[in-house]
Amino acid sequence: MTDVVEANTGTTAVRAGYAFDEAALTAWLETHVEGFEGPLAVEQFKGGQSNPTYKLVTPSRSYVLRRKPPGQLLKGAHAVEREAKVLSALHGAGFPVARVYGLCTDDDVIGTWFYVMEMVEGRIFWDARVPGVSNAERAALYDAMNATLAQLHSFDPEAIGLGDYGRPGNYFARQVGRWSKQYRDDEAAGRDGNMDAVIDWLEANMPEDDGASSVIHGDFRIDNMIFHPTEPRVMAVLDWELSTLGHPLADFAYHAMMYHMPPHIVAGLAGADIVALGIPSEKDYVAAYCRRTGRKDMPGYRYCMAFNFFRLAAIFHGIKGRVIRGTAANAQAKERAEAFPELARLALQASRGELG
Repeated sequence: MTDVVEANTGTTAVRAGYAFDEAALTAWLETHVEGFEGPLAVEQFKGGQSNPTYKLVTPSRSYVLRRKPPGQLLKGAHAVEREAKVLSALHGAGFPVARVYGLCTDDDVIGTWFYVMEMVEGRIFWDARVPGVSNAERAALYDAMNATLAQLHSFDPEAIGLGDYGRPGNYFARQVGRWSKQYRDDEAAGRDGNMDAVIDWLEANMPEDDGASSVIHGDFRIDNMIFHPTEPRVMAVLDWELSTLGHPLADFAYHAMMYHMPPHIVAGLAGADIVALGIPSEKDYVAAYCRRTGRKDMPGYRYCMAFNFFRLAAIFHGIKGRVIRGTAANAQAKERAEAFPELARLALQASRGELG
C-alpha cells in the first residue's frame, strides 16, 4: 500500500510525451479564467489513469488541468467535456465537487481538449482501511461517503441541467453491451475465459428495466474523494470520466465492491478486520443507503455486484490495451493491466454468489 500511495500522491515533473506549449496555455488562461495571473509553472500529478492531470501553479493560487491524452484514442473515450459539464452542474446544485473555470475544445492550444478547475485541498485516503484515525472518525468517514452518494442519487437530472447527460432506461443492457464490445474490439489486449463467461451470465440474467435513473458517478471509491483536513466530511468527489445517467443501485454496488476488493488492485477491504476497525458491515452500509434514499431493500444486488466487477475488469482491460499501444498516462498502468485477470475471476465469482 505504501507503494500505491507514493505512486499516486503529489506531483512530478511533466512526463515524457505529456508536455505541451505552456506559453499557449498561459495565453488561453489569461483570456478565459477570471483572475488568472502568471507566471505559470506546470507539474503533473502522479495519479490519474486515463486523462493526464496537471497542477498549474501561479504566485497567488493553484489550479488543476485535465486533458485528453495524446495519441490514438478509442472512440468516445476520454471525454473531458463531459467531466466539465457534470462538474459545473453539480457544483451549481451544491454537491461537493471542484469548481470548473473553463473548458477548451480547440486542439491548437495544447494539442488536445482540456478543462481547468479549482484545486481543492484536503485528505485523500488511498487505503480503504483508513489508517491513522480513530474508529469513531473512521465510521464517520464511511457514513459521509454513504451520505454523499445518496445525495448524488437524489438529484433530478432535468432540474440541474443534466437531462441530456445520458439515455434513461435499459442501463444494464446498454452498459453490458458497451463494455463487452469494447473488450472484444481491443484485440491487442487479448481475451480471457472468465471474462467471456461472466459476459454470457450477465446477458442471460439481465434484470427487467425498472426505469430508475439518476446522475451516477461510475467510479465512486474512497480514493476518488478529497476529505476535509480535520473533519469527516467530503470536500470534493473527483474523476467523473465514467459518469452518466444510469441506475443508482449499480452505482452504489460499484462503491460497495470495496468490501470484496483486494487492496492491491484499488482501495478495498478484502482481508481486513472491519469490526476491529469500526467500519460498518456491508449489510449495515447497504441499509444506511437504503434508509437515506427511501428504499426498503436492494433487489438485484448480486447482479449489480457481478456487473461492476465485470465493468472494472473491462476498464483494466482497456488500460492493458493502452499499455500495449503506448498511450497509458499513469506510471502504474502496467500494474493495473496485470490485475485484469484477477478482476475477471472476481466478476465470475460474484455472478455465482461466491464472494465472502
